[in-house]
Amino acid sequence: MQGLSFLEKVRHGIVDYAQARGGWTFLFMPESLAPSVDWLRHTRMDGAFALVTTPRDMRIARSLPFPVVNLAGHINPEKIPSVMVDHRQIGQMAAEHLLGLGFKRLGYYGTSNMWYSCERYSGFSDAARRAGAKCHSLIVHPNKRAPTRWRDQHQQLARWLRGLQKPVGILASIDLRAAMIVDVCLQTGLRVPDDVAVLGVDNDQAVCQLGPVALTSIARNDWKVGWEAAAMLDRAMAGIANPQNLILVEPEQVVMRKSTETVAVNDPLVADLIAEARKHLDKPFGVEWLVQRAGHSRRWLELRFREALGQPPLTVINRLRVAKAREMLSAAGRAHMTLTDVAAQCGFADLRRFRLVFTKHAGVPPKTFRRAAQNAEAFPRLDPRKTPGNQASQ
Repeated sequence: MQGLSFLEKVRHGIVDYAQARGGWTFLFMPESLAPSVDWLRHTRMDGAFALVTTPRDMRIARSLPFPVVNLAGHINPEKIPSVMVDHRQIGQMAAEHLLGLGFKRLGYYGTSNMWYSCERYSGFSDAARRAGAKCHSLIVHPNKRAPTRWRDQHQQLARWLRGLQKPVGILASIDLRAAMIVDVCLQTGLRVPDDVAVLGVDNDQAVCQLGPVALTSIARNDWKVGWEAAAMLDRAMAGIANPQNLILVEPEQVVMRKSTETVAVNDPLVADLIAEARKHLDKPFGVEWLVQRAGHSRRWLELRFREALGQPPLTVINRLRVAKAREMLSAAGRAHMTLTDVAAQCGFADLRRFRLVFTKHAGVPPKTFRRAAQNAEAFPRLDPRKTPGNQASQ
């Protein structure tokens, strides 16, 4: 049920490189929550991968008689060979996604004690500033000696969310914090994504798919991190100087789900109509349904939607239906549903109409989209690097 974790994906990249290269033997630290740096002092090997998360870890790793490649972004990695996703680019990608949805007000929710969180905030806020958007932030300061209670964190988050002008698009430093935002919004009566659009990082399937609102998230490209880390260690074990101490891997993509399936609407009436339409997408209603709820003429409604969104109401309805269909076609738990079933659940009168509208808005037919979504977790295969190597630890 749970998707591959960060370490599992990285390990796949490392192992794929090793198998393509040949001649590597791996040692593992069993029954450990995370690879230890301290235990490496008592082993004999040619090289190692490790999560360097503290200054003490850094000192140990740099004192070892064999090369070590760091995979963690908890502290500034500039003093040790490291490979990781480009955290600033993650922030930039998130801002561009939310700005593309029309949001003029953005927010960031993260921590001050994680280097990767600070980098993601820098990339996010810089992109917002260049676009002329306002960027608010809630940066929490965890204290290991006196950990903040879960209830206190929720209350702090609720106060911050209530104080933000809506609609607002928010990036959380990780998926778990994005899930916290969704929980607090539901508890305080804020609509996700109409009032608050939420975006996380990691694309952790267990977090993104199983909550009350499916979370949009940025896939980090961890497989490539593993491959590049293996190539770096391979060169180091062969005595070949690496051209750079820190290799940053481009993040993979924004995986869009319900938490950002919206368009920022500053017109309260249009926003309410869209929210009402979203609740009834399983019904085959049209523009007249919105006209009745608005209490005005169709021409008035058409003009109001065009002023607010630059689109007629029929286009907006179809976009909402296609967004729901994309979510259903991407969900592993709905793989048994036929396209006819999906069409009916999304309010399309028949399969032919569903195919026409979906293809127009998604760019591909629904069957093709489903196949691509189901294969999204497949790991790419790259050509093996022609560099020597021996034994490594992970």
